[in-house]
Amino acid sequence: MSGIFHCEVFFPCSTSLLGLLSNRKSTELSFCAGISLANMVNVPKTHWTLCKKCGKHQPHKVTQYKKGKDSLYAQGKRRYDGKQSGYGGQTKPVFRKKAKTTKKIVLRLECAEPKCRSKRILAIKRCKHFELGGDKKRKGQVISFELHILFYY
Repeated sequence: MSGIFHCEVFFPCSTSLLGLLSNRKSTELSFCAGISLANMVNVPKTHWTLCKKCGKHQPHKVTQYKKGKDSLYAQGKRRYDGKQSGYGGQTKPVFRKKAKTTKKIVLRLECAEPKCRSKRILAIKRCKHFELGGDKKRKGQVISFELHILFYY
């Protein structure tokens, strides 16, 4: 005899699903939920801060800094390419001991004043999930989980 049921359960963020379901004998357990809101950094697209050029607080447009394309004509690249050319294989050590799992987030602030448009960068700490201009988290927010559990007796 097999029974299939579908239920919608509402849990606060801190409640553990596995702790609630550990005493059940289930052969299939699947639930869908978004990224945990505790580990996500959400930054608004506009930021009111001091503009060094204007000398006063102005709204700034916020974007995420992105590294530009490497130049083929930089001295280190020319030296490396010269050493690599010809016979002999790899000449420099290849780094393989990566330790970090995240990158530091760097924001690019641009003054919204039409005559100014000065830009500066602002580094924030490391985080697993970064979002720019997402929905604001409400106090006492509840995440809904949809559970599909299949039991065999």
